Amino acid sequence: MLHTEKNNSKKSPTEKSEIAIVHRLRAKPRAIALIGFLACVCAMATAYALEHFLALEPCKLCYLQRAIVITLGATFLIASLHNPKVMGYRLYALLCTLLCIAGHITAGRHIWLQHLPKDRIPACGPSIDYMLDVFSYLETLKTIWEGAGDCADVSWRFLGLTLPEHLSLYFI
Repeated sequence: MLHTEKNNSKKSPTEKSEIAIVHRLRAKPRAIALIGFLACVCAMATAYALEHFLALEPCKLCYLQRAIVITLGATFLIASLHNPKVMGYRLYALLCTLLCIAGHITAGRHIWLQHLPKDRIPACGPSIDYMLDVFSYLETLKTIWEGAGDCADVSWRFLGLTLPEHLSLYFI
């Protein structure tokens, strides 16, 4: 104890205040995970509100992005409830980072499709229900990833950005 007091007495008042600020700002990992979960809940609530109240029909890539947000939210919730030690939080952080990268890439693909010239937009493909019934999951994901004509439609903007552009920022 005296050793700690001795070390603290050697520090200038500026150093002491900086250490105090850093200590106060150090967030608890459980709280961060809970905030991440709540952000995912807000993103999904917005998606469902746009679908059901503004009658915006989601395309196949939108469904894929929703699945990523739901998986990310579930990971945040499990991390918050589990409250693991340092190595566990590092694993949860790695998983969340990988999900955000996948979401950002998927949103980027969607944005790319929306900015294609009209003559380069892919034709509309089969519905997701049909693909899940007939194709394997891997084939379904590949077909969704390739996109379809409905993925290139821009039916709504907020602050000048399309929904995939907003979601791309969300994943950052």
